[in-house]
Amino acid sequence: MWCVTSDSTDSMFLADCRARLAFDLLGNTWNCVVLWALRHGPRRPGELRGRIGGISQKVLTETLRRLEFNGLVARRSYGGSPPRVEYELTALGRTLLDPIDAFGAWAFEHGDEVMAAQDNYSGDNYTRDS
Repeated sequence: MWCVTSDSTDSMFLADCRARLAFDLLGNTWNCVVLWALRHGPRRPGELRGRIGGISQKVLTETLRRLEFNGLVARRSYGGSPPRVEYELTALGRTLLDPIDAFGAWAFEHGDEVMAAQDNYSGDNYTRDS
């Protein structure tokens, strides 16, 4: 795999593995949703909230800051009264649209199966690693 190290008995993901970074970025639900909502161009925070159901202002702000920190989104401030802010994808952020689209297509194709598995799960066979 991408950055797995093997010893004689086990394989481990390295702590500084770039694949882990990518999984972390895509693993946060709101990261993908916000990136997808920005795919057609810059948006103001209020517009984003309107396009994304169920996200609070606080969570949207945290997500935009996290995406900006990671170089995936750019923030642009405009002067005036009242001041205006827009967010847009960076070139790096645009590179994630295809993987997000592919993951969404997988969810569309297999979502019913996952939900059926969740409905059928009893927890009786659950074992905790010690």
